[in-house]
Amino acid sequence: MQFFIDKTDGKARACTIRTAHSTIQTPVFMPVGTVGAVKALDATDLDTFFLDPQIILGNTYHLYLRPNDEVVKTMGGLHGFTGFKKSFLTDSGGFQAFSLSDNVKIDENGITFRSHIDGSKHYFTPQKVIDIQNNLNSDIMMILDDLVALPATQERIKVSIGRTTRWAQESIDYHRENQKRGRGVDQNIFAIIQGGTDKAFREKSATELCAMDFDGFAIGGLSVGEANQDMYDTVEWTTQFMPTDKPRYLMGVGTPEDLVENVERGVDMFDCVMPTRNARNGTLFTSFGKVTIKAKQYETDPLPIDPECNCMVCQNYSRAYLRHLFRSREITYFRLATIHNLYYYLNLMKQMREAILENRFDEFRAEFYAKRKGE
Repeated sequence: MQFFIDKTDGKARACTIRTAHSTIQTPVFMPVGTVGAVKALDATDLDTFFLDPQIILGNTYHLYLRPNDEVVKTMGGLHGFTGFKKSFLTDSGGFQAFSLSDNVKIDENGITFRSHIDGSKHYFTPQKVIDIQNNLNSDIMMILDDLVALPATQERIKVSIGRTTRWAQESIDYHRENQKRGRGVDQNIFAIIQGGTDKAFREKSATELCAMDFDGFAIGGLSVGEANQDMYDTVEWTTQFMPTDKPRYLMGVGTPEDLVENVERGVDMFDCVMPTRNARNGTLFTSFGKVTIKAKQYETDPLPIDPECNCMVCQNYSRAYLRHLFRSREITYFRLATIHNLYYYLNLMKQMREAILENRFDEFRAEFYAKRKGE
């Protein structure tokens, strides 16, 4: 991986990341393709001039269960299997230990999962997670971490960061040894900083992990029940302990406002299911806020979803038509709504990058909120 800082504006950063499969300009939003597909879209939909993400996210746990990482390896890794030729980041399974907690048991050496598909048991260790991601051949691999819901006791957070640090050391040692033997040579590995919203724990976790030879660092364990301002404050506190010469990734975040606020605080990379999931549920993102497309007011509305949007949906279809498709549960709706929401998110990142490069991020942020207030 090559990493360059192109410009800073305050704490906001415009950077370039080069992997074996693409050149990624930050700030960047990664569409979520949990099982190797962004829901409702295929690689051809993504590979268009108006979307064209340079990196998407897949999930180690889900791809391990189905179709199985060995199948993906046989089919040429994620790039060959899915037809998406640009970069993949794969999450490690730590979030599934949190989200599927009723089917999970954590010990000092790893995580036992009971499959949500057939109930079978599987044991993830730091090394096994790397092995799976080697087979997937993702460009960026995330380590196994111990994520806890918030609020949590001080003792539970202490255990979480201790475990995460130990697993991180095991992961980086194993990956570097693999690379010496020719395995995972073009793959990069990121650690995940934990610590809840406790400043001392975040400092401890960041300091311990950032002393290791990782290619980048993520802030995990946020947007899991805490107030938005607590998340923003935690990110602002944590980034000061992260190296400036490596990518910074905030996992599982979030709303357009979350992206703007955390770019301002020095974050480079984001992912979230929100644009795709909300699209399927009838919520569309625009420059002036959210549109709930099922609302009666759009029944005969000839306007596009967002008159300021240049996506193919807004250039060709009305709110009335999108409302009709949604209410009819027409499959076409899911594709069009997903394209629009992803365009909005990806374009928002491009606008922030341009503002940073032109040293006007504060003005961009003010305009962003003014439009939402109708000013």
